[in-house]
Amino acid sequence: MVVTDGALVLLGRFARRELWDIPKGVAEPGEAFADAAARELEEETGLQAPPGALRDLGVHRYLRGKDLALFLWRVDAMPAAEGLRCTSVFRAADGSWLPEFDRFAVLPWAEALPRVGRNLQRVLGEVRTGPGWPFPPLAGPRA
Repeated sequence: MVVTDGALVLLGRFARRELWDIPKGVAEPGEAFADAAARELEEETGLQAPPGALRDLGVHRYLRGKDLALFLWRVDAMPAAEGLRCTSVFRAADGSWLPEFDRFAVLPWAEALPRVGRNLQRVLGEVRTGPGWPFPPLAGPRA
């Protein structure tokens, strides 16, 4: 999910890693992509996108054998990074449980893109040069 006001974008940093990412994940069996995007956003940031606020940016080639159904939540005002919390966890190699994202940042696009992996850079570049970018806002953030 791309959360942006047009000039800034929300990123989360993977726990114990250098790479940053946008909130995203896997749809449950039978779950619509838009519903999965909203669920993952809430699990990974605590933000709740209002119904109908997401814009479908299409399915993009992401990794070998893994496509990315991407959605945009265009907001008037970006959420405060320090107020976001990830409740989605994974078990680390040492057996401890860690949140998927351990930090958040709201950054200008030029600062954000070098922080993400090259495949996500490519996908975000494709959508940012698409028709109508950055789209007018539909609804603001709700925590």
